[in-house]
Amino acid sequence: MSQCKELYDAILTGDAKGAHAATAAALAAGTEPMVLIQESMVPAMDEVGRLFESEEYFVPELLIAGRAMKSAMELLKPLLSASGQKMAVRIVIGTVKGDLHDIGKNIVASMLEGSGFDVIDLGTDVRPEMFVAAVKEHGPQVVCMSALLTVTMPAMKLTIDALKDAGVRTQVKVLIGGAPVTQQYAREIGADGYSENANGAVTLVKSLLAEA
Repeated sequence: MSQCKELYDAILTGDAKGAHAATAAALAAGTEPMVLIQESMVPAMDEVGRLFESEEYFVPELLIAGRAMKSAMELLKPLLSASGQKMAVRIVIGTVKGDLHDIGKNIVASMLEGSGFDVIDLGTDVRPEMFVAAVKEHGPQVVCMSALLTVTMPAMKLTIDALKDAGVRTQVKVLIGGAPVTQQYAREIGADGYSENANGAVTLVKSLLAEA
């Protein structure tokens, strides 16, 4: 359907208004919300990821593509909720306690959502107990934590410890990322994985879920 192609192109080029308009037109024409997600949005964000990996796209392009995708999702989410439809996998994401940086976290959240995951974004300065509460409330399969400051990295371990103490650590895969974070640190604190960029985070989530 032409509207699906228009939505794909709008996301790929970061045209938020175009993505919103294409989504509205497709819905008016009777296209199901999940069809738009699966046939337009997910392929578009996959292509955005490919372009980023091949260094044809950079962080600004990821940001505007994510913004365009969100503009489409604004129309789809209420319809999915009303129909009782749910994304297959739910992910809780947030920047850890003491850290107010959110650009990297926002890019990852957008890429995950555009890849068909239901993303619960807790924002920044998220305390360990807030992650625990979100896991208990939303029942996600994955928890993603971000930190941009070296001094806030220990909050990642505190959060994992809090998940253990609450008895919910085994229910979720925990992924971490951010400029100062490394694969070695992920192993040291007991995280299930680490990614240095948003596209890698999406790939890692899919890989871990496939293993599970």
